[in-house]
Amino acid sequence: MSARSTTPTPIPNLMPPSRVSVKTPVSIPPLDPPTRSRDKRFFADVPSVNSKEKGDQREASALRDELDMLQEENENVLEKLRRAEEKRVEAEARAKELEKQVASLGEGVSLEAKLLSRKEAALRQREAALNVAKQKKSGKDEEIVSLRSELENLKDEATTAAERLQEAESEAKSLRTMTQRMILTQDEMEEVVLKRCWLARYWGLAVQHGICADIAPSRQEHWSKLAPLPFELVTSAAQKAKELSWDKGGNDRSKAARDLSDLTGEGNIESMLSVEMGLRELASLKVEDAVVLIFAQQRKLSLVRHTVSDSKGHGESRFIDAYELGEAEQEDVAFKQAWLMYFWGRAKLHGVEDDIAEERVQLWISRSSGKSQTTSHDALDVERGLIELRKLGIEQQLWEASRREIDQLPSPTSSNHDLDADS
Repeated sequence: MSARSTTPTPIPNLMPPSRVSVKTPVSIPPLDPPTRSRDKRFFADVPSVNSKEKGDQREASALRDELDMLQEENENVLEKLRRAEEKRVEAEARAKELEKQVASLGEGVSLEAKLLSRKEAALRQREAALNVAKQKKSGKDEEIVSLRSELENLKDEATTAAERLQEAESEAKSLRTMTQRMILTQDEMEEVVLKRCWLARYWGLAVQHGICADIAPSRQEHWSKLAPLPFELVTSAAQKAKELSWDKGGNDRSKAARDLSDLTGEGNIESMLSVEMGLRELASLKVEDAVVLIFAQQRKLSLVRHTVSDSKGHGESRFIDAYELGEAEQEDVAFKQAWLMYFWGRAKLHGVEDDIAEERVQLWISRSSGKSQTTSHDALDVERGLIELRKLGIEQQLWEASRREIDQLPSPTSSNHDLDADS
């Protein structure tokens, strides 16, 4: 026990430090094993007890083993510390290198951040411009939609206007057709003038001979104003019809019609209706028959050389009984011959009764200019000629032919449209 207390063995602190910051390993001095001389002195001074010595030896041996173990463990710890230090140094070097890389990376990141901020600003500006353009486009789209709607409305209005125009043109066409049918042609106006001459002449004869004395003066005054020279106008028209029949219907025909129609200047259908009503009144009152009867009562019996034609057209001159006509009746026969010549001449020109029209024209031309003296036979022939004219309805056929010519005339407005299209 005393030996243990006198020679204390220092035990180093072998616990690892809490921090791994040991820079240099601490060397532990080696323990000197106890020498045998010391043991001899020790055992010489102290009485040896075999049991105690053996126990101490075992304890010392255990301590030495423990010390060896601790020494080995310490060396292992120091090796670990050395390796840890090397790793730390490597880590510091790597950390410095990483710091450099991070610094350079930070510079790149800052530069990229600046570029990104610039791109972001540019994108914002572009977005703002796009928003403005979108607003403008939406406004333009609304304007385009309104313009399209207005265009559709204009198209509808144009379609409606075109339909109205077609309706107006149709109405105008019907009105023009009606107007054309209401207006008389040159031939029809010429016929109106001649029929007025007929009415003026026979109402004048009625006044002279006291026929229908109650109304004859007013009728004679009315028709004489419209046809002051009835005999001259009818004979002039017959002469022109004769010339036209020889010329096969030239341009003088329309001139003759204009000359006659210019006497009144009336070209509507009312004038034709007026003369037709006058002629019906004259016929219903039998004024013409009364005039013929009065003329017959004034005739004188006489022998007149008269040429009689056979069936082959050869004429034979011989004396036959005939009544000599007075001057007034001769004028009346000449008037009726001119009347027949005029209407048969028009019938020939319009192709009415074309199988006999040429023959009748030549007959009345020869009768009006072939003899110097007119007899009762001539009066009878003109009466038969007038009856034939009425039975065949020559005047009605001429009217229908003239109406057909009006229906075939082109419309003046359509002609103007054609001219505008050509120009």
